[in-house]
Amino acid sequence: MRFSINIPNFGDFADPRNVAAVAVAAEQAGWDGLFVWDHVLHRRHQGRPFGDPWMLLTAAALATSRIRLGTLLTPVPRCRPQQLARQVATLDHLSGGRVIFAAGLGGPVEDEYRSFGDTAEPRILAERLDEGLELLRRWWSGESVDHHGRHYEVRDVTLLPATVQQPGPPVWIGGFWPRRPPMRRAARWDGAVPLFETARHGHVPDVAEVRDLVSFVREQRTDESGRPFEVVLGGATSSDAAKARDVIGPLRDAGATWWDERQLQTGPDLDRLLPVMRRIEAGPPVL
Repeated sequence: MRFSINIPNFGDFADPRNVAAVAVAAEQAGWDGLFVWDHVLHRRHQGRPFGDPWMLLTAAALATSRIRLGTLLTPVPRCRPQQLARQVATLDHLSGGRVIFAAGLGGPVEDEYRSFGDTAEPRILAERLDEGLELLRRWWSGESVDHHGRHYEVRDVTLLPATVQQPGPPVWIGGFWPRRPPMRRAARWDGAVPLFETARHGHVPDVAEVRDLVSFVREQRTDESGRPFEVVLGGATSSDAAKARDVIGPLRDAGATWWDERQLQTGPDLDRLLPVMRRIEAGPPVL
């Protein structure tokens, strides 16, 4: 099992220098990854400074050599696929092939979409997500792309360089369980990053629900590429190794392959550097 640190892209973490410091501390303490939120607007946290996640991850990449890096997660329907393809490929080269790309509809959809005059219709956003992901995959391979879809049109465009990782960075898909469509989408890619209706950001999910989710995704899997499929869970755990093991061990046994260490979204430490650094320096859980 692998272990990552999760931070928002606002508050103390809007400063790329703080994110670089977090990345260095995580790498030195033995964590395996650092994931940053990708929000343009989150009205619950409005009034705080926000940083661009790709700039924040650039700072982290320049300061480290081992840990995996990515957003958790990027709302693909909010982005222009060609610009996003460039950003991810550039970061993958800068980091030496350490990018993981997590995608979804994002949210809150009223904040991220309707506030800027865009649709917040889930069906349309889901169509743009699927079409956008396919364009990203093709551009990351270095091939010339012609595409005439419902939402995007591309005329003979090659975006070089291709990503270091081929056929592209691992793609993880987020969504709320027990909603089935996001997890069907995840089964077509490289990993699932579920949130749970019964366990919001920072709260540890129920083991029985995790078993149900893992069973469902495995039933949906048809990929024969041989690439590993990741099940990424997260929450806030104690820096006491035994207590953390008691929380995460059953989730690993249920099929989780990554644990993403988070602060409670409703807590006072969500976007504060010092509490996050204390948890990082205590080290990842030992199973």
